[in-house]
Amino acid sequence: MTLESRHILLGISGSIAAYKSAELIRLLRQEGAVVRVVLTKGGAQFITPLTLQTLSGNLVRQDMFSTAEEAAIEHIELAKWAELILIAPASAGIASRLNSAAASDLLSTVCLATKAPIVLAPAMNQQMWQHPAVQKNFTELKEQGATILGPVHGDLEGGFGKMMEPAAIIASLKEAA
Repeated sequence: MTLESRHILLGISGSIAAYKSAELIRLLRQEGAVVRVVLTKGGAQFITPLTLQTLSGNLVRQDMFSTAEEAAIEHIELAKWAELILIAPASAGIASRLNSAAASDLLSTVCLATKAPIVLAPAMNQQMWQHPAVQKNFTELKEQGATILGPVHGDLEGGFGKMMEPAAIIASLKEAA
């Protein structure tokens, strides 16, 4: 699939791997994609909205009930705008919210309101990744039609849980369709 002119909504959830989202945005734009970002509160602990806005060229959305952002029912507009939703990094928390249909933040609400394909790139501690509830959430999301990319074997503690590298994520997206 070509990413040229594709509307890609990048969701960034709480994980140290959020730093990789800067490179991911750069690579998506290099491929010609139009990128908008939704940053969770957890994600904002690891990377700043200003960095993401500068790289994407678009406002970064964070708040479900911001009057400035919600003037046009932003979660519905973002859900309609997106041709693909990529959540990278995808934490255990966002997987749980998506699988239980808990529209408790902007990112999970947009995902529930969209018809766009959803791709998740998990990133978390290896013990978290191996937890039965986390495995259940990702398995069920896959059964519901989401694409799961990774995780891969990591350096921090060894074992699986590391988010795939941005270039590998881009290659997977290009192969997908």
